[in-house]
Amino acid sequence: MLPAPTDPALEVEERAAVRYAFVVALQALPPRQRAVLLLRDVLGWSAAEVAGLLSSSVASVNSALQRARAGLVGAEPVGEPDQAVLDAYCAAFLAHDVDAVVSLLHADVTMSMPPFQWWLRGRSDVALALEHGSYCDGHTLVPVSANGAPAFVQYDAAGEAFALVVVSTSGGAVVGTTTWLVPELVPLFGLPMSSGSPVRSSGYGTDR
Repeated sequence: MLPAPTDPALEVEERAAVRYAFVVALQALPPRQRAVLLLRDVLGWSAAEVAGLLSSSVASVNSALQRARAGLVGAEPVGEPDQAVLDAYCAAFLAHDVDAVVSLLHADVTMSMPPFQWWLRGRSDVALALEHGSYCDGHTLVPVSANGAPAFVQYDAAGEAFALVVVSTSGGAVVGTTTWLVPELVPLFGLPMSSGSPVRSSGYGTDR
């Protein structure tokens, strides 16, 4: 978690910086660099801890972090979300309707799950992964917004924070989903780690 600044103004500034870096990383960085940036700059892990998780070396982690930070410079701003696609995606997810989810995907859709290096491209590969998994049956979504980008906090069937999901849309389809399997991110969006009855909703909420 983020260290607690003594100055409230500093805390606001720090959280804003984290949110901006988070959104830019989702759009601009390769999976490995995203994972390293998240673990080092957002969650405050040491280079050695990250290296252990990613089965890498400290030098490699430091190099990836340097490239990730450089990749933030000059990144394009977040585009306008397609609310109709987001509504349909949320409804299909909550209904556990894999076919409906797949129908919303762009042919070149990407799917990733940081901090792991798992990454897929293409509707057929993503569909295969969804069809052969439980696809979070019984999970719920709470809409939030990450610096203008639509996102959902995902709670499991027991009401425990599970992940933060960012959905990118373009041309009337979902072009990318990034499921951050880091529940510690949830409080950054003003939501609890545990909720007995998460709100089922569509769209996306107040900017965070």
